[in-house]
Amino acid sequence: MSDLYIGMMSGTSLDGVDAVLVRFDAAGRPTLLADHAIPYPDEVKAEVLALQPCGDNELDRSSRLANRLAEIYASAARELLESADHHPADIHAIACHGQTIRHAPHAGYTIQLGNMSRLAELAGIDVIADFRSRDVAAGGHGAPLVPAFQRGVFSSPDERRVILNIGGISNLARLHPGREAIGFDCGPGNMLMDAWSLRHTGRPYDDDGHWAASGQADQALLQSMLAEPYLQAPPPKSTGRDLFDDNWLARQLATQAEAPAPADVQATLLALSARSIADAILRHCPGNQAVYVCGGGARNGALLAELGRLLAGQRIAPIEALGLPAQSIEAIAFAWLGWCFNQRRAGNLPAVTGAAGPRILGVLHPR
Repeated sequence: MSDLYIGMMSGTSLDGVDAVLVRFDAAGRPTLLADHAIPYPDEVKAEVLALQPCGDNELDRSSRLANRLAEIYASAARELLESADHHPADIHAIACHGQTIRHAPHAGYTIQLGNMSRLAELAGIDVIADFRSRDVAAGGHGAPLVPAFQRGVFSSPDERRVILNIGGISNLARLHPGREAIGFDCGPGNMLMDAWSLRHTGRPYDDDGHWAASGQADQALLQSMLAEPYLQAPPPKSTGRDLFDDNWLARQLATQAEAPAPADVQATLLALSARSIADAILRHCPGNQAVYVCGGGARNGALLAELGRLLAGQRIAPIEALGLPAQSIEAIAFAWLGWCFNQRRAGNLPAVTGAAGPRILGVLHPR
């Protein structure tokens, strides 16, 4: 039986799909063999955003988008295998996260879109997907799931560390020797900054935070944002575009007597991301020594500099310092969840998600 898996992740940043080819040893330790990314076409990104709120004709539109996503994921798998000189018959399974369009664990559901049966047909490989629903069914948030992987791969007996992923939403895993691993979504990561940059500059993201650095954070607006109840809630907790979307930002801006300049709003959004992360670490990870950063935010120098200021005395370093590339961590984690499924091993941490207990995550779609 093959020990090779393809992991696929497409997150809340909506920049596309990251695919990895991973070999696992008998203990589930990964070796990354290849990685590949495919950006979403503009029309796919627009349709994902359009399906986030409730609207008309959702069943037909979501089904058509699910088919389109399956085609993109199949292309990613094919190009990944070609780059690594492997064939579909070599692969045990594709473990595919899908594209989140609704996350409502309080209502008992979460939707990661993608026609996984179509992906299995197109790729000629078994597909394991829908990882979050089983945890939600057990009373959990279905997120974050990556800390279970991070605990096994990045824990240290000597260092109190946090693994910080700054994607559309920021989330962390606390890995302190002698303490239970915990993890949760801190708040908005790149999502609000990316949307504001696209609206006012036409660029899909603020390269290295240069535009934010040209502005000045509006302290009144920042304090209004930081008063969001989610940011004060204790873990376990998870969030996404269902809360931190354009409407949320519009409501925050409406509280101000005078609208700040666009660059100042960008600076404020960067400060919000940094503060929500730093506050979470200081409150829930006392004595932390190092923060290892992955996700798109790891490439935002202005954001990392602000985190360094807020977390003075803690080492801020890229996840590459621990041996894996930042852009691939989540895709590798979902490959690991696929490996766990086939090993009949639980893939969640109840202390992280709030589930009633350990659960085997995923649904198999045979090729």
